[in-house]
Amino acid sequence: MNGGDMRRAKLLALGLIIVGFGLGLGGTRATSSVPQKFQIRIPLGIPADLWEMMIPADNPMTEAKVALGRDLYFDKRLSVDNTVSCATCHDPRFAFTDGKPVSEGVGGKKGARNAPTVLNAMFNEEQFWDGRVKTLEEQVLQPLINPVEMAMPSHEAVVAKVRGIPEYAQRFREVFGGPNPVTIENIAKAIAAFERTLLSGDSPFDHFMAGDPKAISEAAKRGWELFKGKARCITCHEFNPSSPFFTNFKYHNIGIGMKATRNFEALARQIQQMAQENRLTKEALDRLALTEGFSELGRFLVTRQPKDVGAFKTSPLRDIELTAPYMHDGSLKTLREVIDFYDKGGEPNPNLDGGIVKLNLTEQEKADLEEFLKSLTSDWVRRVARGEIKLAAGPTSGNPTPTVARDSRSSRR
Repeated sequence: MNGGDMRRAKLLALGLIIVGFGLGLGGTRATSSVPQKFQIRIPLGIPADLWEMMIPADNPMTEAKVALGRDLYFDKRLSVDNTVSCATCHDPRFAFTDGKPVSEGVGGKKGARNAPTVLNAMFNEEQFWDGRVKTLEEQVLQPLINPVEMAMPSHEAVVAKVRGIPEYAQRFREVFGGPNPVTIENIAKAIAAFERTLLSGDSPFDHFMAGDPKAISEAAKRGWELFKGKARCITCHEFNPSSPFFTNFKYHNIGIGMKATRNFEALARQIQQMAQENRLTKEALDRLALTEGFSELGRFLVTRQPKDVGAFKTSPLRDIELTAPYMHDGSLKTLREVIDFYDKGGEPNPNLDGGIVKLNLTEQEKADLEEFLKSLTSDWVRRVARGEIKLAAGPTSGNPTPTVARDSRSSRR
């Protein structure tokens, strides 16, 4: 069973649990106490059962591991020149993106893709815009050695560097045990564990869906109806109680980046040739994904199916107000530009998804739709972006693990 099938099986099981609650087979909302010796308050909009189901058996959550992962996440020493950390491109100030069209790594080198948010990334079927890896643990490994990101020469070099930092030695022993606990696998596990605490689900929309009719404005309510109806957004940005992330986790060509002057057939042939010659390694694929031209092949880089040329993952919409610029290449600066792009029917190209059509929205409808999208901003994420909540003061800061999300019954401070 692959990662996507496993996730769908878990969602099916969760759906049965939710149905059971509806029939009176359960009690109140599941508690947020997790058997893996880790306490977390799951936000209102995310099923607590789903969070628990998505914790991998080989990487259980503990307070010490999350604290270690948090400090590694913010530590620039994991890059070749001590200038770039995970948080450089996935910055809390920008809802865990970087506010730039495309990310910049060591020496100001630029890739070819916009940094997606880490918020709720644990629920993705695959990671990255093209889905080239399945898990957060796999995702962590790639930027460390990508030459335009953190640029370490190898994973072995990463391990050697972390082993040489005295304050980490004891912490790795406490978390993982064993004679040589600092391994690339354990580095990835710790960072992934921290990322699984980065949850977004306490937005005004969540409170509206929970029964508070005053939680969102009348304009946002009209926008929600447009989202489900005339604007056709929900076709790809799916929303339901067991998967409330506003994405179908699938890949679509909407025309972004499909410049008529670019010879995609020639680029695709080069990829096929590399695959035939066994040169399309994970490392090679990761580098190509951030190389202009090849990057625009999108999902094709992974599947090598012609239908996937120019197809990219449907991004989730939570906190979208805070994550500009938009699209996989950061080419659209504002939410209104995104709405206008879809309204005109995307950008024509031979692989344009059949669901992308002209919408003929009025200016009022566009404004209402934008208002709805802004209602998806989590209270906690907004407070982090404003600097009201600090996740870490720096490497090995010793800060307590943050209460990253709150149950609906907690006070809104």
